[in-house]
Amino acid sequence: MRVVLLAGGRGTRLQEETSVRPKPMIEIGQRPILWHIMKHYAHHGFHEFVIAAGYKGELIKRYFVDYYVLNGCVTIDMATGRVEADRDQCEDWIVRLVDTGLECNTGGRVGRLREWLADGTFLLTYGDGVSDVDLSALLAFHKKQGRLATVTAVRPPARFGGLIFDGDRVAQFTEKPQAGEGWINGGYLVFEPGVLDYIDGDQTSLEADTLHRLAADGQLSAYRHDRFWQCMDTLRDMNYLQALWESGKAPWKVWK
Repeated sequence: MRVVLLAGGRGTRLQEETSVRPKPMIEIGQRPILWHIMKHYAHHGFHEFVIAAGYKGELIKRYFVDYYVLNGCVTIDMATGRVEADRDQCEDWIVRLVDTGLECNTGGRVGRLREWLADGTFLLTYGDGVSDVDLSALLAFHKKQGRLATVTAVRPPARFGGLIFDGDRVAQFTEKPQAGEGWINGGYLVFEPGVLDYIDGDQTSLEADTLHRLAADGQLSAYRHDRFWQCMDTLRDMNYLQALWESGKAPWKVWK
């Protein structure tokens, strides 16, 4: 089963970093956030990825071309120039990188992948957010519902820290608590090939067009996830994820 990763946007709200690299290549713990997302999927048994690249996509391609040599132990025969990498320290992933253009909208990028997605159920997420969602349970839920699409609904983190009162005294300050109400699209979607018929062209928005039409036709289910989820839209978000990783307690690190 293939996993589609949307990694082609410009990341304009994080220009401090995205002026030199695409947002999915911003590092958390010296690894691109894209790697963290892929490790999550691989932990649940999904090892085949189709990356919809666009803005500075050549940097994503270069990362995966070099990955085999730059990770783990390498033996170099200086006399012959032969290079051997330790296969045990490399991921068992199949990664297809597709240039979906600079100006495509999110739905348009999925549409450009049609030839690789038309033969069965596929998963999809964005290249800028992490979660501890149980992907195996998500897929099972989708199959049970029998609809064309399932979206993972999450409660967004509050933009600012919260205060907990004891009378007029501040008893506790909470950093970025989960919102107490409301659900949003957290990515981590499951699609049947029929979803491709809801994409009209390059300027189709997955969120504003495709998902809305699926909902109107009664073909969209929601898998509620009320544990950890965090997107990386701002420098503050990036620093927050980095701090979680450095603490050794990153909630999205479900792999060994």
